[in-house]
Amino acid sequence: MEILRSVCPRCGKPSAGLCNECRAAEVEWLKCEPRVESIYCPVCGSQRHGKTWTDTLVDHETLVHEIAYSALTLHPDLRGAEIAMTFKDPSPNRTFVDLTVTGTLYGVEVTGSCQVKIVWIKEQCDRCNRISGGYYEGIIQVRAVDRRPSDREMDQAARIAEETEDGLQEAGERLSFVSSIEEMKDGLDIVVGSQHIGHIVASTLCSTLGGKLSTHPKLVGEKDGKRLYRVTYLVRLPRFQIGDVVVVRGGYVEVRGTGHGRLQVYDLGDASAHFVSEDEVERFVGNVGDAQNALVTYHDGDVIGILDPKTQGPVECRAVPWLEVEDGGTIRVLRDDETERFVLVG
Repeated sequence: MEILRSVCPRCGKPSAGLCNECRAAEVEWLKCEPRVESIYCPVCGSQRHGKTWTDTLVDHETLVHEIAYSALTLHPDLRGAEIAMTFKDPSPNRTFVDLTVTGTLYGVEVTGSCQVKIVWIKEQCDRCNRISGGYYEGIIQVRAVDRRPSDREMDQAARIAEETEDGLQEAGERLSFVSSIEEMKDGLDIVVGSQHIGHIVASTLCSTLGGKLSTHPKLVGEKDGKRLYRVTYLVRLPRFQIGDVVVVRGGYVEVRGTGHGRLQVYDLGDASAHFVSEDEVERFVGNVGDAQNALVTYHDGDVIGILDPKTQGPVECRAVPWLEVEDGGTIRVLRDDETERFVLVG
């Protein structure tokens, strides 16, 4: 009896019970799902998992590997598993993946292989379906008081909308998208897919560019017993924007802040800072963002010689105490078309 207990009952090798080789042989340690379906959006490439769509940030090869790994099941007692994988795409909607797995099971080296067929199924995702169907929940209208928003303001507004969209998409808010940005006769219209992104973009525009925000919701229907609204976000930019150079009491000042009909200005003559009423502005000259670099040819007392940035002809300007000037250096100037003078702005 003692001799029978010391051998493997299956192969007869010396063993206290079933030997490791026989244990490994009778265990199904490698399983593969022969067929896996992957539903993806042909427009943006996002993947559907159950009822949820997620953006895919990996290339085709990495995605194939991830799907094939998910179809693979290994025995929990397998140690040191190494997986080799090759695949081929015989057609746009089929991928065949060959997997070879090696490892150690109960101290015995094992090798196994299997094949997974990935079936690619095209389906338009929730976001692309809304975009292609013209769905939207809000329009951000960028306008200005007594003027048209400048190109700089509209470029900045479009950039804020796009950056906000990128941030929300990365955070998983797939339906917070910008469907269109269109330049209108009196400003810019930004059409958005959710009220959340609409509120964020409109609020950011006001805090960045100044101005006031008003919202105008409109009932467009009901779904599942809930009322559906589309909201117009009106961003009304101030009459003057930060960086504008205007004439007040015959002198040039730069707008540094706006609000409630008053302007915080910087005097480009004597470098003083004070407040003025918008009604005191005599005329608009330009914005410091449009200033040009001019070469300084000489500096003699309160006279500065420069080269006209446009014609390269010599021009004399009155020096200002707040601006340091070096011969051969450059200064930034704005052209006052009405007086044909240059305003030194930096």
